[in-house]
Amino acid sequence: MPNSHKDIDVLLVEDDPGDVLMTREAFADNKVTNRLSVVSDGVSALEYLRKEGEYANATTPDLILLDLNLPRMDGREVLQALKQDERLRSIPVVVLTTSEAEEDVVRSYSLHANAYVTKPVDFDRFIEVVRQIDEFFVTVVRLPGR
Repeated sequence: MPNSHKDIDVLLVEDDPGDVLMTREAFADNKVTNRLSVVSDGVSALEYLRKEGEYANATTPDLILLDLNLPRMDGREVLQALKQDERLRSIPVVVLTTSEAEEDVVRSYSLHANAYVTKPVDFDRFIEVVRQIDEFFVTVVRLPGR
């Protein structure tokens, strides 16, 4: 039986300002009221998740949308580090990336990603993909601590 809709905290790890804007617009267009926090590189993602430095008061996200191609530390390394961290490993991670490479798909799942989604370049399709991710993780599945 699906859960009733509850707002969740989403961490978007994305270095492309255009993709950040499209994600924000997709949330707004879909009337998604989830709280979206954004960091632009892998090092900042881990600092945010570990509540270090400027992120000491960060909220632990219920869901992470993770790009693979990031500066300072790529998404694969972020995924590996957070899935090895006992405090963070239960947070669902959706890899949301432009890469269609089979090796990235296989590696992401071997690092325990919960889903792998290739970003559509078409804005309308991108909005639909974000809506589907939201609907699945907010109304269908039960997240830890919810």
